Amino acid sequence: MLSLVGCVTTSTPQYVIDSDSYQATGKSERIKTIVLHYTVSDNERSIKTLTTGNVSAHYLVLDNDDNRIYNLVPESERAWHAGDGGFAGRTILNDTSIGIEIVNSGIKPEYRDALKKMARSTITLMSTMWHLMSCRLKKVAQLVQDITTRYDISPKNIIGHSDMAPSRKIDPGAKFPWERLYFDYGIGAWYDEFDKQFFMNQEGFASATIPEIKQAFRKYGYQINDTDTWDKASRDVVYAFQLHFRAQQPTGNMDSETYAILQALNKKYAGRDDFY
Repeated sequence: MLSLVGCVTTSTPQYVIDSDSYQATGKSERIKTIVLHYTVSDNERSIKTLTTGNVSAHYLVLDNDDNRIYNLVPESERAWHAGDGGFAGRTILNDTSIGIEIVNSGIKPEYRDALKKMARSTITLMSTMWHLMSCRLKKVAQLVQDITTRYDISPKNIIGHSDMAPSRKIDPGAKFPWERLYFDYGIGAWYDEFDKQFFMNQEGFASATIPEIKQAFRKYGYQINDTDTWDKASRDVVYAFQLHFRAQQPTGNMDSETYAILQALNKKYAGRDDFY
């Protein structure tokens, strides 16, 4: 016999969950980030990997010319797509993100074995083109727009795998159409050219210390150490940032244009630090 103080004693309590009388104000959506990936394989292998292996994603977009998007993991459940890394103050992104895998071969097959021996700046030359057919690009755009609206996701938090794991990942790659998604579909973050030129014309980069520049990366959302050198881990972050916002020249080296783009982004998206 179950005894409940202050309640009617029954063997099987019949609770009433009241969701109407009181509501807390200190809350926010659990989903904060959308992470875009490429699969580095074809349709068949992508399906097999994401449905039978130890990795998964919420959504899979094949390269078929149709209107179908595959939901592999319910949004209410945790997909295993992000791994180690972080962004915008969060270090376990599987818990607070939606993962979208897009079928694309990534690095050209003839270069994959040699990738670890090459400078990261050569990856742009080795990448296959994102031949996103109009239909497929529209599918990705519509899906991201829908998720963004439902969870009120900050534009800054629509990122690539490389943005949150810069020392491990390069997807969705240097040729992923971030700029086109922004201008054609209003997806994600992008800098204003006027602001970029303004910061290019200043002496800010010449006078900025390495810790100050790294703090600007952290302000935008990137995880970067606080040393006063551009060590490999720091250059990986610079490279990931360039893949996203200056993909025509991703060197991994900090320069005045990269600095100007970073400052322009921080100016534009000030106040959108969704850390809670």
